[in-house]
Amino acid sequence: MKNAVKLLPILLLWILASCNSQKVYSDYDYSYSRNGGVNPVYENFLIKDGHGHYSYEANGKKTTKKVKISTADLQKLEQALTANNFRMIQEDYKKLYDQVSTSIRVKKGANAASKSDASQIMPQDQERWDNVVRVFQEIMNSKTGQ
Repeated sequence: MKNAVKLLPILLLWILASCNSQKVYSDYDYSYSRNGGVNPVYENFLIKDGHGHYSYEANGKKTTKKVKISTADLQKLEQALTANNFRMIQEDYKKLYDQVSTSIRVKKGANAASKSDASQIMPQDQERWDNVVRVFQEIMNSKTGQ
């Protein structure tokens, strides 16, 4: 019984640490993710308060990086979202399988919305979607070296 009492604080600490590790995936202002496909790819780039969290997993390769996001990068991102009227980009209703899809979620500001090309983007909005995706990829690539 004494051993069980001694292990209780360790068990509680372990539980709290494991629960907190998922916080990064739910507490963000901007999220870019690519996943799926026949050969699955999982790529996430999350931004919160000038900090970025990048993770990538595919073909047995795993990468995780924490990076700083400048005010200029955040402004560039917001300008792209506003200029391309992100909230009004329409997703199609088709069902597509075995493709890598991209999802973008914005949780703050006037551009707060969630969009995904998992079912494709309506043709009239494709260029605006591509513009927003490009800015996310440029920032992500410049910060992570991917």
